[in-house]
Amino acid sequence: MMDLTTTALLDLSHSLAGDYLSGFPYPWQALDGIKELILTLGPRLDPAEYEERAPQVWVHKTAEIAPTAYLGAPCIIGRSTEVRHCAFIRGSALVGAGCVVGNSVELKNVILFDGVQTPHYNYVGDSILGHRAHMGAGSVTSNVKSDKTLVAVRDGERTIPTGRKKFGAILGDHVEVGCNSVLNPGTVIGPRASIYPTSSVRGTVPPDHIYKGPGQVVRREPGD
Repeated sequence: MMDLTTTALLDLSHSLAGDYLSGFPYPWQALDGIKELILTLGPRLDPAEYEERAPQVWVHKTAEIAPTAYLGAPCIIGRSTEVRHCAFIRGSALVGAGCVVGNSVELKNVILFDGVQTPHYNYVGDSILGHRAHMGAGSVTSNVKSDKTLVAVRDGERTIPTGRKKFGAILGDHVEVGCNSVLNPGTVIGPRASIYPTSSVRGTVPPDHIYKGPGQVVRREPGD
C-alpha cells in the first residue's frame, strides 16, 4: 500500500500553507479550510512585499499578472509567479512562488506549492499540487463524480472514504502529468511519478513510478 499521508506526499517547507497542512493526516482533509486559511494569511503578509490589489486579493510585487487575467477573492499570488492571458482564478487559491498559471487556466479551491506549472488550458479544482509539479497542456482534474456520490481514495484493495463530494487530485512533489490527461476524483499521485499523455487516471500512482495505462504502472528507471 502507498503512504498517503501529508508529509509523505508533500515537502511542507515549499508553501505558505505548510503549517496548516501539517495538522492533517491526509492532505485532502485540508481542502475545506483553504478559503479561511487565505483570509487568515493575507492580512499578515508583509506589505513591503505584497499588495492587496482588490479586497482579499494579495499579490506579490514581483508577480507578473496579465491584464486579461481574473483574480477572484480570496487568493494569494506568490513571489515571481506568472499569471498569463485569460487565466481564471475563481477564488480560494493559494498560489506559491515561481509558479505559472497559464492561458485559459482555471483554478478553484486549490493550493499550488512553489514552482508549480499549470501553463496551458488546465482546470484544477479542489486539489493540492506539490512542489514543482507540472501539468501538461490540456490536463485537468475532475473533482465531482458523475453520480454525485462521495469521493473515496482507492489504493489497491484499500478504500479510504473522504466524506467529500468535491475532491480532484493530490499531486506529490515533482509530479509530471502528460498532455490531455484526466485525473479522476480522488486521484493521488506520489512524488516524482509521471503520467503518460492522454491518460485517464483514478486511484493512486506510487512515488517514482510511471503510469502508462490501466494495469501498466512501472517503476521509474535511472534516466527515465
